[in-house]
Amino acid sequence: MKVLVLYDYPPAPGGLATQGDLLYRGLCEAGVEARPAPYDSAQEKEWYYRSFGPDVVVGVGYWGHTPHLVLHPQRYGVRAVPWFVADGYVAGFREALGDLPLILVTSQWVREVYARDGLDDAQIEVLPVGCDTDAFAPRDRGDPRVRAVRESLGIGEDQIMILTIGGDAASKGAQEVMQALALIDHKAPPWKYVCKVWPQPRTERQNLEDLQLATHLGIEKNVVYTTSRISRNFMPYLMAACDIYAAPSRLEGFGMAQVEANACGKPVIGIRAMGMLDTMVHKQTAFLAHVAQEVRVRETVLNGEGDGDPARHVVFKRPRTADYRASVHDIANYLMDLMTDEKLRRRMGAAGRAHVVDRFDYRVVARRFVEIVSSRLKIA
Repeated sequence: MKVLVLYDYPPAPGGLATQGDLLYRGLCEAGVEARPAPYDSAQEKEWYYRSFGPDVVVGVGYWGHTPHLVLHPQRYGVRAVPWFVADGYVAGFREALGDLPLILVTSQWVREVYARDGLDDAQIEVLPVGCDTDAFAPRDRGDPRVRAVRESLGIGEDQIMILTIGGDAASKGAQEVMQALALIDHKAPPWKYVCKVWPQPRTERQNLEDLQLATHLGIEKNVVYTTSRISRNFMPYLMAACDIYAAPSRLEGFGMAQVEANACGKPVIGIRAMGMLDTMVHKQTAFLAHVAQEVRVRETVLNGEGDGDPARHVVFKRPRTADYRASVHDIANYLMDLMTDEKLRRRMGAAGRAHVVDRFDYRVVARRFVEIVSSRLKIA
């Protein structure tokens, strides 16, 4: 089998780029002939179609990337298999996607979103995102590289470090975590809450709102926001520096950072919904807070499928869930349990590590990809 993998290549630190790069690496290590290419480079993709002659092109993205991941390879007679995440609503390209024999998605929840919005459930297979369990592995706090991370963030030896990572923190549930920390602050052991976010204008505005909330709650001295650009080389040590990874996300099609935290032997606090139902095991590898609220919309304005297409107003027959909010009281209780019980943190972290190695290691995912594509597309 010869596979061309389309993603944000060369890979930036973001989730989609990492997702594609780990599949490419896993395929190579499995003995599959594979090549990586930028998903939006028409010239380089065409070069690979002609010179490499792939049996299948797999592209990482969401439905809006259909012109790059599906229509372009089809124009050259190459079979396309998109590997999609979800943004909550499939607004376009249903006809082009509906004609495909196979669509890969990152979780059962993403599958349900695509099926709800008009695609045939029979053409969709779940393929989880891989994790580099060699890089994301348990490390002792005494490791000088881990200790240096805590020192740079101002975390004391006696402080519990709670961590959230995302493009912005609010979408990962940071506001709910802060409200929970305010509830238990007077009885919890010493702590610091670190939010690692990506530097961008939208994030700057959201950071200000989040810090205003921390001030309103009276916990601003214990909340640290860090916006530096970092590479994937640094991320495992940032994970290793924390004691608890908390991200009860408002919208999560998989939860790569939660899986990476488990791989590092860290217990996770998440939400009992969406992709985390696939990746976390409640009370074993993570504590999953109940959904306290579903934010629903009855109408929206959608951009056109093409660059020149006008925006259109859409009214849903039934309200659509735009995102979720986790129970603050659940989060507070779970934080208190983990912050006061080191043995519990270690036990859940060890269980999380074993779970990730067994199900989400990038080599396991690559082998699963080969099995699915070989079976569904009859490619040897």
